Amino acid sequence: MTGVKMVFAHDTESALVQAAALVNTPLDDIAALDAFLRDHPDSGVRAGTRRELDEVRALRPRFRRFWELDEDELVETVNALLRESNPLPQLVRHDDWPYHLHAISRDAPLAERMTVEAAMALVDVVRAEALDRLRVCAYPGCGNVLVDLSKNRSKRFCDGGCGNRAAVSAYRARRAALIQSPEP
Repeated sequence: MTGVKMVFAHDTESALVQAAALVNTPLDDIAALDAFLRDHPDSGVRAGTRRELDEVRALRPRFRRFWELDEDELVETVNALLRESNPLPQLVRHDDWPYHLHAISRDAPLAERMTVEAAMALVDVVRAEALDRLRVCAYPGCGNVLVDLSKNRSKRFCDGGCGNRAAVSAYRARRAALIQSPEP
């Protein structure tokens, strides 16, 4: 990842994107969790059980709150999550990743790892005073959450196609306005 300017460290960005995707993904069955983890890889062990699925799905409303809290409430929530899990931060290198921070054993249950990774990423968000990068999609009626990792803090729509829908709606509105009031 050398030469690429990131908003946060790669592991922080990955954890934030994974948390947002988890909030936005229903995970109806174990196959859906498998697909989710192919898109948002995790380097730890997997049980592949219904219990693991249920534990990960239970994170969705808990993680959703990250996008609803003010800074002080978020700090309180993150601190509680970290106290629950007793993280032990360590620098590790695996797969194609350079050294990065892991704060929980790769043998810990998936939901616990996801919680700690999200909490540690939110530590970076708070420290960078970048809470405004956690947003709800601007498309009317969507409600998905997103992490704005753009340099100019301009991301407004989730990855569910809402940006395209907004562009099409704006185009149609411009076309309708032109048809209703043709130039003299």
